[in-house]
Amino acid sequence: MSVPVLSALEARILGVLVEKQRTVPDTYPLSLNALLAGCNQKTSRDPVMSAGESDVLAALDALRSHSFVIESSGGRVIRYAHNTERVLSVPTQSVAILSTLMLRGPQTAAELRANCERLHRFADVSAVEAFLDELSERGDGALVCMLPKAPGSRENRWMHLLCGEPGPELLAPSADTRPAPRSDAALQARVEQLEEEVAGLRERLDRVCGELGL
Repeated sequence: MSVPVLSALEARILGVLVEKQRTVPDTYPLSLNALLAGCNQKTSRDPVMSAGESDVLAALDALRSHSFVIESSGGRVIRYAHNTERVLSVPTQSVAILSTLMLRGPQTAAELRANCERLHRFADVSAVEAFLDELSERGDGALVCMLPKAPGSRENRWMHLLCGEPGPELLAPSADTRPAPRSDAALQARVEQLEEEVAGLRERLDRVCGELGL
């Protein structure tokens, strides 16, 4: 079965569902509010989005039509879970890689290993590369591709193909060789953890309000 081409928002929704399943399992499956917050999250997202509720609902309908998303009822709140492993016929390690690419954009294998840490802990970069090779050489259609090496870069970046082939701007990287500013990884990880804790508290509050009929 061929994999449908997803919109950027549909891919973001899948990435968020995979991420939150691993990082905040107590609040998974996600309510619409939690899913919307995850899609519009300001950290660990590239690009940053500003999706509306109606946009997310329309994208969920499209994903459900392709069996990517499963809808369930938890109390008075409808909740959403992903079905990525089964639809794409790939292992959980590959789903972690695809999710990270959907959330953060093109990355090197080393960046993927670091950014996948909370979804799946890869032993080393070569383990990530092995799964990337499998995803790029699938007989029923590649799910990732390697981008040309940017000028001054030591490593190639990879991108997912769930939204279609890369555009010309990615196939012909800019000649700007200035290194990107390095972020404080520890601070970023702490911010992500706090955001997920807040999301979890909001989710629990939603559940209590639903049970009380508030």
